[in-house]
Amino acid sequence: LSQKSFSYSSDPKQFISEIVDEAKKVLVATNTKEFKTKKLSEMALKTVDIKGIAYYTLGGHRKKLNEKEMEKYLELFEKYFLKSFTSRLSDYSDPKIDVLSADVLSPKYTIVKSLLLATDKKPEVKIEWRVYTKNPDKPLIRDLIIEGLSLARTQKEEFASVIESNNGDVKKLFITLQEFINK
Repeated sequence: LSQKSFSYSSDPKQFISEIVDEAKKVLVATNTKEFKTKKLSEMALKTVDIKGIAYYTLGGHRKKLNEKEMEKYLELFEKYFLKSFTSRLSDYSDPKIDVLSADVLSPKYTIVKSLLLATDKKPEVKIEWRVYTKNPDKPLIRDLIIEGLSLARTQKEEFASVIESNNGDVKKLFITLQEFINK
C-alpha cells in the first residue's frame, strides 16, 4: 500500500477548518518564530493562490510588463507575500478560531466565515476566507476579508499608489517589493 501524502479537503469549509487546525499546531507558544515562519510559508504555498493574488494586485498595470518582467514580478510578489503573511501571523500563539459557515457565491467562489475569538489582549475578529474553487479538487485561498476589509484589494490599492506616485513606472514597485523582502 502506498502512503498518500496529506492533502486538504475539497469542501471549502472543511478545507479552511483543516488549515486553521494545522496553523494552531504551528502557532503554539513553544515554537520559535523561525519554525513558525517556515511552516506557515509551506502552508501558504500549498493553500493560497499566490499567483492569482499577484495578478489581481497588479491590476491593469500588468499589461505594461513583458514576459520576463512578469516573471520577475511573480517571483518578487511570492517572496513579498510570504514575508508579509508570516510576519503578521508568527506573533500569534494558540489562536482560537471557529469556522462558522460557508456561502457558495458561484461555482468558482465560496466565502467561508470564521471568528478569531477574543482574548484578554485582543478583541474578537471576523475573518472571511474567499476560496477559489475553479478546480473543485484543489480549492485555494484567494483573499482574506478581515472585519469587512479585503486584504487583496488593500494590497492592490497600495501597489497602484506606488506605481502612480512614480509616474506609472511599474519597475518602481519592484524596488519597493525588494526593499521589503530585504528588511
